[in-house]
Amino acid sequence: MRVYLVIMDESAEAKVAMTYASRLALQADGTVHMLALVPPQQFSAFGGVQATMEEEARSRAEVMVTSAAGRYFSESGRMPVISVEQGDPEKVVREYLAEHPEVSALVLGAAEDGPGPLVTHFSAHSGTLPCPLYIVPGDWKHETVGEMF
Repeated sequence: MRVYLVIMDESAEAKVAMTYASRLALQADGTVHMLALVPPQQFSAFGGVQATMEEEARSRAEVMVTSAAGRYFSESGRMPVISVEQGDPEKVVREYLAEHPEVSALVLGAAEDGPGPLVTHFSAHSGTLPCPLYIVPGDWKHETVGEMF
């Protein structure tokens, strides 16, 4: 079974990448893994404040990825694998790929105003990835993806 890993955040490009990955998965009778990243929070000298900030960021990521998973389920009838991880985004994605050799492709969305840090990083290091990298162009919309499939 083909598995498509999508990195989810609240951006429009992540949502279009999710649509693209879900259509690929449906076409290949595969599935989608959704990975929501919680970037490290700015250091606070007050431990309680730091912990609250981290908890709030994680909660926002969990709500966002759960909502995206619900949309995917309503379209496909399949529940995706959901993960929420905190840390350096590039490192977290690499670790996830190492821990999940079943992932067939990493799907990222580029922003309309240019590639973000993950697209820039992984396109520069695509030769070292254990799977192909799909970059959904920034000017694509959900309708564009729908016309392709």
